[in-house]
Order: sequence, then structure tokens, then C-alpha cells
Amino acid sequence: MEFLRTVNSNFVNLLDYPFTANYLLVDDGEGGQLRIHYLDEGDKDAELILLLHGEPSWSFLYRKIIPILVEGLGLSLDQTL
Repeated sequence: MEFLRTVNSNFVNLLDYPFTANYLLVDDGEGGQLRIHYLDEGDKDAELILLLHGEPSWSFLYRKIIPILVEGLGLSLDQTL
């Protein structure tokens, strides 16, 4: 499977984006692997909230709402394919 990956240095010191990057490797069905980015913020025992977005957007879209969700409900998770 062909894919493009943005270099990690493009995500260093982003304004209003203090979140820690997490990655999961998944099989692409063709013998390779794809790296999926996700955010995992807040209390691990709190209610889970899954925020999904389409392409070409990414979790930067939720940078203002994630802190509010973490404070009010405890946990927020966003996944980027």
C-alpha cells in the first residue's frame, strides 16, 4: 500500500497543541504496516470520548475542545488515520 507520512519535525512546538503523540502500528493487508496517531489525554478511569475527523483534517482541529472535555469528563481520545 502506498502512503505518505508527514515528518515528525513538522509537529514540534505547535502553537496551542500541547498534546503527547501516541502511535499504533496496524497491518495494511499487503504485508506492510500503517502508523496511526492518537491522543490519549486525562484520567484513564474516566469516560472515553472518541473524536473522529475526516481527511485532510487532523487532531489539531480539536485542540480547543480537548482540554474542556478532559477537565469536564476526564478523558479524550482522537485518532488520525
